[in-house]
Amino acid sequence: MSGISPFSIPKQPPVILVADDDKTIRVLLREAMEHEGYRVVEVSDGKQCLDAYETVKPDIVLLDAMMPVMDGFTCCKQLLQIARNNLMSALASLDTESALGNTVISKIWERTPILMITSLNDEESVDRAFDAGATDYVTKPIHWAVLRQRLRRLLQQAQVYKQLEAANLALQHLANVDGLTGLANRRRFDDYLNTQWINLAQEQSPLSLILCDIDFFKFYNDHYGHPAGDLCIRKVGTVLSHKAQKSQDLVARYGGEEFAVIMPHTHASGAFHVASAMQAGVRSLQIVHKGSAVSQYVTMSMGVATIIPTWESSPSDLIVAADQALYQAKEQGRNRIILK
Repeated sequence: MSGISPFSIPKQPPVILVADDDKTIRVLLREAMEHEGYRVVEVSDGKQCLDAYETVKPDIVLLDAMMPVMDGFTCCKQLLQIARNNLMSALASLDTESALGNTVISKIWERTPILMITSLNDEESVDRAFDAGATDYVTKPIHWAVLRQRLRRLLQQAQVYKQLEAANLALQHLANVDGLTGLANRRRFDDYLNTQWINLAQEQSPLSLILCDIDFFKFYNDHYGHPAGDLCIRKVGTVLSHKAQKSQDLVARYGGEEFAVIMPHTHASGAFHVASAMQAGVRSLQIVHKGSAVSQYVTMSMGVATIIPTWESSPSDLIVAADQALYQAKEQGRNRIILK
């Protein structure tokens, strides 16, 4: 028997994207790179380079400065913009708990080092290359030993960068996620509410908030025990997460048995509809609750509030309104929704 695990995945050699309009140079670069064990994809201008970059996800780009259709400086700037856009999309996806994980980390490839190859070695051209976003440069005629060493160094640096960013994203995930439910935690709730408040104040668009409590949860914990209570909270959190209708909606564990749902661009009627679906979803779990005074199963009281944010108001105004609505729902007998 071989000592190789059947689950081990062989490491693929790095992919080098070569963009140069000179076919002879491309052939020489391909031969040199393949001799080093790299995989090579070659294109002949900057426009093709942009298309290939998104498709092949290279580990490094070798980019000629002077090419037809789109020169290397322009291409380099656009590659950098693609990387920024992809990173912003990755970070924006943290706004929903379902995206807090490997799907975000998988986007790190888009921070790719760019090695500019240029026949221009004057100070102005070198500055222009770095200003465009190049990580490093080599001059023509190519000194092959220098090129090999710089490629190795850039690939090593890129790998270290990816590991550090993966660690940072993992820490950000832990800092923003409730450990019991996997939903956003109170810190993430506060950050997201403040961000949406600013955005929607500029747009003059509505922002809705649902605050909800599991009815008579203390009695549930006392009767069934804390492990059962934790399982109940997880099940309820899953229902709330599934019933949230838009990608911008953030479902958070607000504290204990209380949950919150932030709903940007949502009017009061829409928020009430979602709250009704969430309440019905929790009832349909049919979690037996002998300590409840309103039902034989676990139920929820919910308060809904909607505000169009302004610079004269604050997120706390929305929280207070939703909290008052939740208080009224409890005062009026629980297992109901009050719209403020």
